[in-house]
Amino acid sequence: MISVVDIERTETWLPWHKKLCDRCTSLCCTLPVEVRNSDLLRMGLIDAFELEDAPKAIAKRLMKAGIVAHVNLKQGIYTLSQHSSGDCLYLNRETRRCTIYDKRPETCRNHPTIGPRPGFCAHVPR
Repeated sequence: MISVVDIERTETWLPWHKKLCDRCTSLCCTLPVEVRNSDLLRMGLIDAFELEDAPKAIAKRLMKAGIVAHVNLKQGIYTLSQHSSGDCLYLNRETRRCTIYDKRPETCRNHPTIGPRPGFCAHVPR
């Protein structure tokens, strides 16, 4: 019987190992990505001077630009927008690779050691 991975059902996820990423459709890049100011700075979406601004002003600008979908000002967490397909804004639709890999947020850097099911991933082969 072939098992089917369902992003919503973490019990269907596979134990992660690095080589899985080489042959994957990047289903993990359809999960919501939460970022903080340090991520936004690394990604080049804000500059160091902007860190002195009120988080509400940063959120308003990034939401207007379509980069941020939601913000939790109390915790300083922004949720990146996604394409209508559910893909991350920074995922190349053809190669299924991150277009900002060297500048990617901590959430992405730490996946799958953190996330909905640590140590497992929603691997779907290409």
